[in-house]
Amino acid sequence: MSKKREFRVNVGTSSILLIFVVLCLVAFATLSIVSANADYKLSRKVADRTSAYYEAANQAEKYIASIDKTLQSVYATAENEEAYFTTVGYSKSYLVPISDLQSLSIKLDILYPTTDDAPFYRLTSWQVITTGELEYENTYNFITIED
Repeated sequence: MSKKREFRVNVGTSSILLIFVVLCLVAFATLSIVSANADYKLSRKVADRTSAYYEAANQAEKYIASIDKTLQSVYATAENEEAYFTTVGYSKSYLVPISDLQSLSIKLDILYPTTDDAPFYRLTSWQVITTGELEYENTYNFITIED
């Protein structure tokens, strides 16, 4: 008499396996929706920040163009280099707000052109600076040890 052992899968085992697979799929779907939403919000913030920077850069370029035009007209009417610098000064700076926390800072050194095609200014600084105060919440609880 040989006894053969047969392996049987009960209906309960396949139901538990099916429930486990469905739960895994639901968990992965939820994680991917949450991740996609976070990526969307981050990309929206980056796009808004980039647009704000380029708007500030356009305003700065317009300011520089108006300075260039002003320097050109003062140069044409100035009697000499001293009169030119007395009228326009030696440097100009301009601050263009990007957001509540940041601004675009531009600094120009005014030049006296020695030839007809020489520039009227030299751009010495073009940088984003922090102008507002960052607010943060202190979440650390420090324990002080007294002697």
